[in-house]
Amino acid sequence: MRICMVSDFFYPSIGGVEEHVYNLSQMLLSLGHKIVVLTHAYGDCSGIRYVTHGLKVYYLPIKVCYNQCILPTAVCNVPMLRAVLLRERVEVVHGHSAFSALAHEALMVGSLLGLKTVFTDHSLFGFADLSAALTNNLLEVNLSMVNHAICVSHIGKENTVLRARVAKHRVSVIPNAVDAALFTPDVSQRPSNETINIVVASRLVYRKGIDLLAGVIPRFKNTHNVNFIIVGDGPKRDLLEEIREKTNMQDRVEILGAVEHVKVRDVLVRGQIFLNTSLTEAYCMAIVEAASCGLQVVSTSVGGIPEVLPKSLILLAEPDIDAIHSALLVAIDRHQKSISSMMRTPAPNGHIPSETDRRGKRRQRKSNPSTPDSVSCSTPADESSQIEPVLCPYKCNELLETLYNWEDVALRTVRVYDRVLQERAFTTSELVYAVYQHGSWFLVFFVVAHFLVRLLDLWRPRSRVEVAKDVSRQPS
Repeated sequence: MRICMVSDFFYPSIGGVEEHVYNLSQMLLSLGHKIVVLTHAYGDCSGIRYVTHGLKVYYLPIKVCYNQCILPTAVCNVPMLRAVLLRERVEVVHGHSAFSALAHEALMVGSLLGLKTVFTDHSLFGFADLSAALTNNLLEVNLSMVNHAICVSHIGKENTVLRARVAKHRVSVIPNAVDAALFTPDVSQRPSNETINIVVASRLVYRKGIDLLAGVIPRFKNTHNVNFIIVGDGPKRDLLEEIREKTNMQDRVEILGAVEHVKVRDVLVRGQIFLNTSLTEAYCMAIVEAASCGLQVVSTSVGGIPEVLPKSLILLAEPDIDAIHSALLVAIDRHQKSISSMMRTPAPNGHIPSETDRRGKRRQRKSNPSTPDSVSCSTPADESSQIEPVLCPYKCNELLETLYNWEDVALRTVRVYDRVLQERAFTTSELVYAVYQHGSWFLVFFVVAHFLVRLLDLWRPRSRVEVAKDVSRQPS
């Protein structure tokens, strides 16, 4: 199967969509499929590049308009997109993110070329403000030309069905995943004293609740054993730096800026608590990665977050400064009680299990499932309080490995591809009618794109388009 992943968001940019596209592409490659990624140029990163395991990436020479997205012209990039899709003999065009104008344009061109199209929605939108209304209208028009849609959570599916007015049977739910082998705990990196590090990793934008974070940080001004480590960049970084200066917490609030994804784990393992203050979220990869590294997760209860992690791994709070502060205090109390209990009842061998110990016990459990662990990783709860026990970091990692893995995501996505390949292609009249029904204002752009594709078919027929050679993958 030949699949083209399309999104404005891809490496070297860092984010949940970028990671999803990359990891899904890598797993599909390992399953024997041909994958090509289509995105816009990032500075000097332009042209055709090959990344890990021979994944081919087209960094198209298109200027960015706003927030890493190209200008949604609908017709200007038709010749370039047509050339790439025909060169690579693509069968399925898979667009990612409702924010990505490039994904919407590629899906439209793919439909006009008679290819099968799939769209993955990674975000939630409201219905009240002007930007959401315009985005919802564009998504409604776009999904009318798409064979199938994928959402990363059940609440995301409900949101997409409502705002895009798409039939439920045309939308599937396939969650994100985490590389549990990469995001492993390392308690030796945590502070050896009583200091507690609260880690935040997200884009520093309004939608991620950075204003809430700016209100929470001053609450810990007089709690000298609590520090903050903030990973990410964005327009709200100035606000956090201002709060840090006003509260005189320069030595306790560390703002690292943008960090490469392969180095995020090195930051996560330095903390005991992970804080997410998002105002809207369909899934949130960051909390899954943090839980896989053994951190307690404190998050706002918005969007699809409550359905991502089991209750034993997450503390939910309303998107309010007081509620988030209270949840952090509970997490800190749980951690302190956990440490106190471990000091009272140390492990028989006197140390926390290492990575080698953990792998050995995992092999032992596979060979004899009824054999319990020789060392209890969970800390017993204090009977005189309502504070729940903190799970052992290594237990958290093993649990996340079973819940979310990329092989399962890839196999479920392939089933969607197989389903759409069995469907017949949309006719031009069906596409025109669908666009007219969902957005007559867009019909002008669609008709212009249609005639441009037909003109290109006459000027340079598909039989004359040079086919790109496939590079054989080296065994990993």
